[in-house]
Amino acid sequence: MTEVDRRPEDVGEILVKVQDDLRHLRDQLLQRSIAGATKEIIDIKTLESAIEKTQDGIRAQSEKILNVVNNRVTTLPSVDAARSNKLVEAPNREAVWDISVLEDLPFRKNARAFHEKKLSQRFTAIEPSGGGGPFGPSPGQANKFQNKMKAIQDPTSNQNRKVLSDNYGVSLPLIVDKRKKQQPPPMKVVIGSTVDHLAVLPKANRVDPQLIPPPIQEKDARKGILSLMERGLIPPAAELTLDPNPVRQKLVTMYDPRERKDHRGMGTGDGILAQVKMDLESKQKDLVPAPTKVAKMRPATASSDGKTWADSPLPIRSRGPSSAKSQKSMSLVPVKTHDGPLPPPTTPASEFRHLHHRFSIQHGKVRDTNKDFVAFKQHYCLSWGNIVTMLKYLERFLASYAIPVAFINGDKLADLAIEYELDKQPSHKDLLTVIINIDDIRALISRPGRRYLGPDGEDVAATKIQSTWRRHMDRLAYLDYRKKKWAAGVIAISWVMHVKMAKIRKQLKTTRKQQLEWMREKTQQFQKSWNRIKKSRRVLIHLPSLGYSHKIRASFNDFNIQQNQQMSRLCDLIDPNVEIIYISPVPMNDETLQYYNKLLGLQSAVTSGNVEEQQDMSTRFKIIVPEAINSFPTHSMCLATLLKYSPRAIERIKNLIAGKSAYIVPGVMHKDDVSVAQMLGLPILGSEPEVAHLYSTKSGSKRIFTSAKVDIPPSDYDVYSLQQLHESIAQLVTDNLDVKRYLFKLDDEVDGRGIAYCDITPNLRCHTWAKKESVRYGEKWSQSWAQEPAYIKIHAEIPDVLSSHAQPVNKKVFPSWEVFLEAFLSQGGVIEACPPSDSVTAISVNMLIEPNNEMTMVSCGDQIHAETPFGCWGMSMPQSSVDPTQLYTACRKIALSCQQRGVLGYFTIDFVTFIDPNTMEQNLWAVDLNLWYDDSVGLTQLLLFVTGGKLDNRNCMFEVPPPIKEKKKVARRRYEELEEEEPPNTTRYAVMSTRLWHTNLAVVHYSVFFQMCRAHGIGFDIKERQGTVFTLIDNYKREGIGMLSVGEDLQGALASFARNLSVIHQEISAPNMQGMTNFKHVIEDIEGILGTTIQNMDRKEEEEEDGQENDSMIQDVE
Repeated sequence: MTEVDRRPEDVGEILVKVQDDLRHLRDQLLQRSIAGATKEIIDIKTLESAIEKTQDGIRAQSEKILNVVNNRVTTLPSVDAARSNKLVEAPNREAVWDISVLEDLPFRKNARAFHEKKLSQRFTAIEPSGGGGPFGPSPGQANKFQNKMKAIQDPTSNQNRKVLSDNYGVSLPLIVDKRKKQQPPPMKVVIGSTVDHLAVLPKANRVDPQLIPPPIQEKDARKGILSLMERGLIPPAAELTLDPNPVRQKLVTMYDPRERKDHRGMGTGDGILAQVKMDLESKQKDLVPAPTKVAKMRPATASSDGKTWADSPLPIRSRGPSSAKSQKSMSLVPVKTHDGPLPPPTTPASEFRHLHHRFSIQHGKVRDTNKDFVAFKQHYCLSWGNIVTMLKYLERFLASYAIPVAFINGDKLADLAIEYELDKQPSHKDLLTVIINIDDIRALISRPGRRYLGPDGEDVAATKIQSTWRRHMDRLAYLDYRKKKWAAGVIAISWVMHVKMAKIRKQLKTTRKQQLEWMREKTQQFQKSWNRIKKSRRVLIHLPSLGYSHKIRASFNDFNIQQNQQMSRLCDLIDPNVEIIYISPVPMNDETLQYYNKLLGLQSAVTSGNVEEQQDMSTRFKIIVPEAINSFPTHSMCLATLLKYSPRAIERIKNLIAGKSAYIVPGVMHKDDVSVAQMLGLPILGSEPEVAHLYSTKSGSKRIFTSAKVDIPPSDYDVYSLQQLHESIAQLVTDNLDVKRYLFKLDDEVDGRGIAYCDITPNLRCHTWAKKESVRYGEKWSQSWAQEPAYIKIHAEIPDVLSSHAQPVNKKVFPSWEVFLEAFLSQGGVIEACPPSDSVTAISVNMLIEPNNEMTMVSCGDQIHAETPFGCWGMSMPQSSVDPTQLYTACRKIALSCQQRGVLGYFTIDFVTFIDPNTMEQNLWAVDLNLWYDDSVGLTQLLLFVTGGKLDNRNCMFEVPPPIKEKKKVARRRYEELEEEEPPNTTRYAVMSTRLWHTNLAVVHYSVFFQMCRAHGIGFDIKERQGTVFTLIDNYKREGIGMLSVGEDLQGALASFARNLSVIHQEISAPNMQGMTNFKHVIEDIEGILGTTIQNMDRKEEEEEDGQENDSMIQDVE
C-alpha cells in the first residue's frame, strides 16, 4: 500500500490512488477465484474483511487530515457506534462565514433570531449518534460543552468572545446588550456658575490708575494670561510673546512632482490568514459589513517542491448549497508579508472598504504596463470586456484633442462601462466625468482649433470646412426656400382672406341694401300715418348715438359720456301723449334716477305754480342700458352698435312697445341705427345714413347752401390735393384782397376740432401791389385777364406763407400744420374766408323736417365760446344778434333745399353775423350744417318743461305765463282811487350748456352738491319761472355736468350763469387742488359778452335820445 503523505495539497490524489489500488486488487482476486486459475484455497471473507478495515482506516485518516486543515472539532465515537462497527460521519460544518448568506441577511426586527439560527447551524458540536458510554464524554465535559455552545449562540454573553478566540481564533468586537442597560445613578443638579470668577484688580487701583499695581504671585500666574489682563497687571495693548512658542517651525521636504511614490507590490504570504484578502464580486460592494468567522489555519510549511500553503489553493468541502456559492464568490489572494509583529486579527468588515484605482492615459494611449493599471485590471477582471470598450472610447476622445496626459478614476470608469454596456456610445460629457483633472482637460478642449491637433486633425479640418461650406450653401437655399414658402403662404392667406372678405362684403352690401329698402318703405308708411301718430298716444325711443367714423370716435376721451349729454331728451314728456324709452350709454345709479324722477314730476307744479303739486312720472319713462357696454369697454362703439349686440335690451324694448305706436329719434345716423330699427320694426325720424353723412360734411353743406342761394363766405370746397389747395387759396386771395384770415376745415371733423387758420394777406409781399392793381382796374377786376398777373405772384408766395404762418386750432388733435395738412389732403376739406371784422357772433338754429314735409324752427340762440373762437360750449336763447326775419328766411331756404335731398328729422344750421366795414351793413353767412339731433334741442325741451313758456322762433321771443296771483281780501274805500299795478315781465332769456366739466366734481356726491347749491341760493323758482336747473350726464366719473340758467333779461341770465360757476368752483376747489376745468374760460367769455351788451344798450339809449331831440326840433320848426 502506498504510504499516505501528510501534505494537505496531495490528500485528494492519495485518496483516489489508494481507492483505485484496492478496487483493482479486489477485482483480480475475484476473477482468479471464479476462473480457478490457482488451486490455493483463498478465504474470500477474510480478504474482504481486511480490505474493508483498510478502507475504513484510510477514510478515518483522511477525515483527520481534512479536519486538521479545516480546523474542525471532533469527538470520540460512542460505545454503541464501536459495537456496530459503523463509523458515522458527523456533519462537518464550515467554521467560516458563507458570504453569500449575507445577501439574504435581514436587517429588521427578526435579525437576531436569524443570527442565532445561523450560528446554531454552523457551530453545532460533533456528537455521536448514540447515547453515552465508557468511550463517550463525561457528564462534566458534556455540561461544559453545552455551556460553551450557549455562549457561542448568544452574542451578548460575556464568554462569547473568549470561547471563539480560544477555540476558533476569531476576535469579535465587544457587543453591548442594550436590553440590560443600567440606568445611570441620579446626579445632583448643580445650580449656579461652575466656572471660577477671574481675578479683579483691587478697588484702589481701579479708582486711581496711577498707583503701582500689586505684585504678581505664583497663584496668579497659574490662573493664566487672561486673569492677569483682567486684573490690569498686563496692559490690554501689550504685545505678548510666549516662550517657548507653542507653534514650532520645521522645514518641509519638497518632492519632485515627476517622481511618483511606488505602491506596495503584491508578495507572497507566510501562511497567516490575517494577511489574506478576499477578492469579492462587485455585487458585494453594497452589502452591509457584518462580523464573520475566519477559519483558523496553521502556519504555512514548506513542501518538497518549495511551495507554501498560501501559494496553492485549498480544497474546501461542500456541506450544503451555500458552500458551493461561497466557492464561486471567494478566492484567496496572497499579499506581501509584514516584517514586524502582526496586528490582532480583525473582522473581515474592514477589508470590504471601497478601493480607488487610478491610472493615466498619455497621448491617447493607456500605459498597460503600469502597476496602477495592472491592479485595476486585476480588480475588474470579471467585467473587463465592457471596460475595454469604454477605454477605447476614452482613448479615441483624448487622442482626437491631443491631450498630453489625463488621469482616470478607474472605479468611475467601471461604473460608466456598466451603464453603457448595451452598445450605447457615451458622450464627451460622460467621458469627462471619469477624468480626475477634468478642469485642465476641459480648458484644453475648449480652446479653438484643439480638435484639429489630433492624429486625424487635417482630415477633420477638411471635413469641417466642407461641411461648413455645404451648410452655408444649404442655409442660403433653405432661407430662400423659406422666404418663398412664407411669401406663398402670405399670398395664399391673403387671397383666402380677400375671397372671404369679398364674400362678407357682398353679403353685408346685400343686407345693407335690403335694410335701406326696408327703411324707405317704412318711412313712406311713417309719412302717411304721421298726422295720426302725432295726435295720439305714442312711444318715443330716444337713441342718442354718435355715429361718427371710427377714427373720430377713438379720439374722444370718455366717448360714452359724450353720448349721454342729451339726458334732457326726457323732457319730451311735456306732451301728455308721449312716453319715453331712453337708451343710456352709461349705467344709471339710484341717485341719478331719483333726481330725474323728481325733476320730471314738477310738470304739474310748474303749470299750477304750487310746488307741492307733484306727480310720479316713473311710469311714463324707462331708461334701458344695453348689456353690451360691459362687453366692449374699449372699442369706442356708438350706442346703436352696442344696442344691436344687446339681445336682452332689444327684447325688453319690444315688450314695452307692444301694441303701441312708436318711432326712433336717433342722434348721428349710423348704419346700425337702421339695423336696430329693422330688429324692432320701427320707423326712424331721421335721414338715411349715407345722406346724413354726405351733407353733414363741410363740402356737403356748401352744396346745400349754394343750392339754397343763401349768403356764404368766400370759399372753395372738395379740396383733395396740395396743388388744388394752393390754387384755391391764390384765387380766393385775389378775389378778396380785404380778407386777412382764411380757415381750413376738414370734412369729417366735428365741434371745431378740424380747423386751422392762416393770416395770408398781412404776410404777402405783393399784397400792396395787388391792391393797387384792383383799384386801377376798378369794376373790371372781377375779370380773369385782369387778375392773372396778381394771381401768379400770389400763387408763388402761398406755399411759404402756409408753412410759416398756418396754425391748427386744436393742438391736442393736430400738433402741427404738417399733421393737419396730411389729414386735410387725405379726407378733403374746404377753404373759407374769415369774416373781416373783430366782432363776430355765431348763431345756431335747430330745425325739424317732419315726415309730412312740414318745416319747424325748434330753437335759435347765440353761441358762447370758451377756449377757442371756433368751439361752442353753450348758447343763449333766444338769439338777439340778427334780424329774426332775415334769419328765418335763410333757415327756410336751407330747410327747403334739405327737404329736396331727402333729409328728415332734426338738423342744425350755424351762421355767423358781423358788420361789414366797407358797407357798414350787417351780413349773415351760413357756415355749417349738421344733420342730427343737437344738444341744444334737448336743453330747449328742458327750458320749456321747467318754465311752461312758449318759444316764438320766428320773432325770437320767449315768454312765460304770468305768475298766478294769490287772492287777498282788500277793504274797499269809497272815493279812494287804487293805483294800477305794473304788469309782470313775462319775457325770459336762458343760458344753457351741456359741456361744463371740472375734475374736482368727482370728489363730491350729487346729494352734497345740491345741498351746497341750495346753501348759496342756486336753484329754480317755480313761481317766478326763473333760476338754475342742472342735468346729470356723468354717473361714473361725475366730472361733467349740464346747466340751464333762466332770467328776465339776457344780462341777468348771463350774470347768474357766471355767478353759479364761480360759486361752484370756489366750493369744490382748494388752493392746492384747483383741478382741471373750463369754468374760468366760460366766465371770461361771459364777461366779454356782458361788456358788449352794455355798450350796445348805451348806444341804443343814445340813439333813442338823439331821435327824441330830432323829433322835438322838427316840432319846434313846424
